[in-house]
Amino acid sequence: MPVDQAIVRRIAHLARIELAADEVAHLACELNAILAFVEELGAVDVEGVEPMTSVMPMRMKERADVVTEGNIADAIVANAPATEDHYFIVPKVVE
Repeated sequence: MPVDQAIVRRIAHLARIELAADEVAHLACELNAILAFVEELGAVDVEGVEPMTSVMPMRMKERADVVTEGNIADAIVANAPATEDHYFIVPKVVE
């Protein structure tokens, strides 16, 4: 389905993007080119190709699972405007 100017205006409205009148035709052409490229990708045979998360095989970095310093509740709530017994005090939002 080709993208026309009405569709571009609708997409801009949904995305809350303000477009000038002269930009609409240009964006319609760009979106049609993107969609044509996506259609080309659909024609590629990927049978037997395993999905990958990166083009370079690498192992995810993991931090060591070690016990860290605790008992720092005072430091955690130090910048809070209102606290009580190491809890943040916030205004009631549900009645």
